[in-house]
Amino acid sequence: MQKRTAAVTTVSLFLLLLLGLYQLASSRQYQLFGELIARVETEQPLIALTFDDGPSERYTAEVVELLARYQVPATFFVTGHELARHPEQGRLLVQAGHQLGNHSYTHKRMLLVSPAIVASEVERTDQQIRQAGFTDEILFRPPYGKKLFTLPWYLSQQQRKTIMWDLEPESEPKLAADPEAMAAAVIANARPGSIILLHVMYQSRQSSREALPLIIEGLQAKGYRFVTVNELITMQVSK
Repeated sequence: MQKRTAAVTTVSLFLLLLLGLYQLASSRQYQLFGELIARVETEQPLIALTFDDGPSERYTAEVVELLARYQVPATFFVTGHELARHPEQGRLLVQAGHQLGNHSYTHKRMLLVSPAIVASEVERTDQQIRQAGFTDEILFRPPYGKKLFTLPWYLSQQQRKTIMWDLEPESEPKLAADPEAMAAAVIANARPGSIILLHVMYQSRQSSREALPLIIEGLQAKGYRFVTVNELITMQVSK
């Protein structure tokens, strides 16, 4: 009986440990090392629009044209692999006044990986971003928002910021298929200093591309001004 109780206790503790590691890896608000930003504390009506993945040959120019129509700067967290395939699209983003951020080279989950793999994923993408002409600080966003030990430790050693988000309408299946519902959720929940996450670079993201002008118009009507993440960080109120 005692052996059975001990076994059950061991399994329970192991499952709790796994749950804790999962929550830590997925947390938007906390990591073990370095600086993590999911939203910036500011008194000004500023908001950052961010896009993950790409650039893509098919949709980059379309998104750039839409943002230009509304005079909205954005932050594109690009993958090194896609940027190497489409360097002209990366240069287009920079020339249009947008910020490029690092979203790893291959978009793999960097959880239980070696420091060498993390360094390769980050540094190869940095190189592509610089070749595209971006000269400002390069922020990092983890693929799938996942981070555990090695990635935050590496970034902290490099004094690099980890950028998450506080608004992600695509994570709700009922919203993701409905552009108007997606936009309404963002507009209703936005706060000064919010960071919006969208994916617009691939064919499967048509709903997000259709929601984009609705989001911009709705937030501008409420008095918000769009800035890049680097610009938003400079407006942070000291705690």
